[in-house]
Amino acid sequence: MFKALRQQIPYLDYGIFIPYLILSAIGIVMVYSASSYVAASAGSSPTGYLIRQCMWVVIGFVFIGVVLAINLNVFKQLTMWSWMGFIMVGVLIGLRLFGQSINGAAGWIVFGPVSVQPAEFCKLYLIVYLSAAIERRERQHGLVKMVDINAQLAMMAVMIILIVIQPDIGGATINLAIVAVILFASGMSYFIGVGSFAAAVVAFEWVLVPIVSHLPQQVLGKYYQLRRFLGFMNPFTTASGAGTQLVNSYYAISNGGLTGVGIGNSLQKRGFLPEPNTDFIMSITAEELGLIGVILVMLLLAVIVGRIIYIGVRSANTFNTLVCYGIAAYLTIQAFINVGGIVGLIPITGVTFPFVSYGGSSMMVLTLSLGLVLNIAAREKRQRAISVRQES
Repeated sequence: MFKALRQQIPYLDYGIFIPYLILSAIGIVMVYSASSYVAASAGSSPTGYLIRQCMWVVIGFVFIGVVLAINLNVFKQLTMWSWMGFIMVGVLIGLRLFGQSINGAAGWIVFGPVSVQPAEFCKLYLIVYLSAAIERRERQHGLVKMVDINAQLAMMAVMIILIVIQPDIGGATINLAIVAVILFASGMSYFIGVGSFAAAVVAFEWVLVPIVSHLPQQVLGKYYQLRRFLGFMNPFTTASGAGTQLVNSYYAISNGGLTGVGIGNSLQKRGFLPEPNTDFIMSITAEELGLIGVILVMLLLAVIVGRIIYIGVRSANTFNTLVCYGIAAYLTIQAFINVGGIVGLIPITGVTFPFVSYGGSSMMVLTLSLGLVLNIAAREKRQRAISVRQES
């Protein structure tokens, strides 16, 4: 493995790697700043989250190195991924029955001080599994139709439904969007995608919003996700209840202005915003680093996403292209859902911001995803270099 890694490193794509390192460093600083007051108030060490976040960043760095060294053919083994899919479905069913409930969602496996969220791993699983299936069917039959991958789509539908009923609406939305992007990128009908999007908008505006608006308080009080949805629709009229998170997020963003109040000086992290180091990390970033800091973070992520798309466009291999598009979609949609939630564009769903928010499961999947893209980029760059030498 070390030999393969040494061969890959000279061809490392620094357009992805350097922004990733900077984002991870910003994440460490912001997690420490956002979590220290809450941790100290709860009687824990103010540096507890800082130490764990540093640990996850180091582990993620190791994951990138491991994935970078693996032969890409390993990721194309459909039989392996099919069996793994059955295991993941079993885990998701077990979670719904016996999983640890956090913020109203039974989506966590707890190992002492460490909590693992299997739904996070579904994101990368769906990207690799679907890309491998489409690539194989394309080699066998040419243009791929949905009927050619019915078995894979059925497996994915079961996973997404199980994530929905945890309930984890944010995670299910990201997984569904990833599948849609890969299907469209493979050349399948755009009519399906446009129709699905239109149906989702109509369902949201004309069905879901009226239903939730008229639910009795007993029902809203029982379900955490419904309270968040109600807070999204009427944040200031429910500022002392369901809308308190969004209203305090607005205050944090407003306090920050252009340049911020300075690292460590946030007021909203002092018991006003829940989960300031995860779901609302960008609210605290906006308050302490201002609009300039938020733009910097967004630009760094945009550079990573843009570079991943560029690698996918240049690739002549279907698997490589679809994996890149899937991972680019994963990063983009997750960032949009996180930021959209804290500014009131969409309901808050408890989704982390890539590489900046605290979270072991999220960091592991993100770095595994980047490792796979860096592997694809390095092997293709290396192959082009070999071809140039042979021609000369």
